[in-house]
Amino acid sequence: MKSSWWKIVSITLLIYTIIGGLLFDVPRLNIVNETIRGLYFHVPMWFSMVVLFLTSMVYAIRYLRHPSFRNDAYSVEFANVGLVFGILGIITGMIWANYTWGSPWHGDPKQNGAAIALLVYLAYFILRGSVNSEEQRARLSAVYNIFAFTAMIPLIFIIPRMTSSMHPGNGGNPGFNMYDLDSKMRMVFYPAVAGWILLGVWITSLRIRMKLLEERINEKEDEKNR
Repeated sequence: MKSSWWKIVSITLLIYTIIGGLLFDVPRLNIVNETIRGLYFHVPMWFSMVVLFLTSMVYAIRYLRHPSFRNDAYSVEFANVGLVFGILGIITGMIWANYTWGSPWHGDPKQNGAAIALLVYLAYFILRGSVNSEEQRARLSAVYNIFAFTAMIPLIFIIPRMTSSMHPGNGGNPGFNMYDLDSKMRMVFYPAVAGWILLGVWITSLRIRMKLLEERINEKEDEKNR
C-alpha cells in the first residue's frame, strides 16, 4: 500500500479532472467558448510527454556513463510512453482546433513543430530496430535520444514564439493566464497535469517491469541451453 499511494493519487486526480473538466464552470471567451475545456486534456498531454522524454534522456545519459540493460530499458520505455502521450496531444489538439480554427490542421507553427518532434522520436525507434547488436543498439539510441530531446525543445517551445502562431502564448498571442479572468480553471488544470504525468509514469513502470522480466526469462533459458 505504501508503494502504491501515488497510483491512488493519479486515479483520484484523473477522476477529479474528468468530472471538473466537463462539469465545472469555465469563462465564456469569444470563439473558444466551451471548447476551452480541452485545456484540461490537451495541454497536460504535452506536459506529460516532455516529462517522459526528459526522463528518457536522463536514463540515456546514465546508460552512456554506466552501460546496463536496466538503464537502456528505462530509457526506451519512457520514450515509448512519451511518444504515445505526444500522439494523444496531437489528436486532442486537432479536435480542439477543428472547433476553434475551423479545421483540424491549420499549419500552425506549433502544430508543425510538434509533428516534426514526434517524427524525430519515431526515427529513434526505427534506429533501434535497424541495429542487431544489443550493445551497439543501446549506445546509438542513447546518443540519438539526447539529440531528439535537444531538437524537440526549440521545435515546440522556441520557434513558435518567434513566428506568427495562433496558439495562446505564442507569436504575440497572450497566454490563457493573461486573459482568463476565471482562476477556478487552475483548480482543475494543475491537478490534471499532475494526474496525467503520474499515469504516464505508472504505464511506463509496468512496461519496464515486463521488459526486465522478459530479460530474466531469456537469461534463464540461455542457462538451461548451456
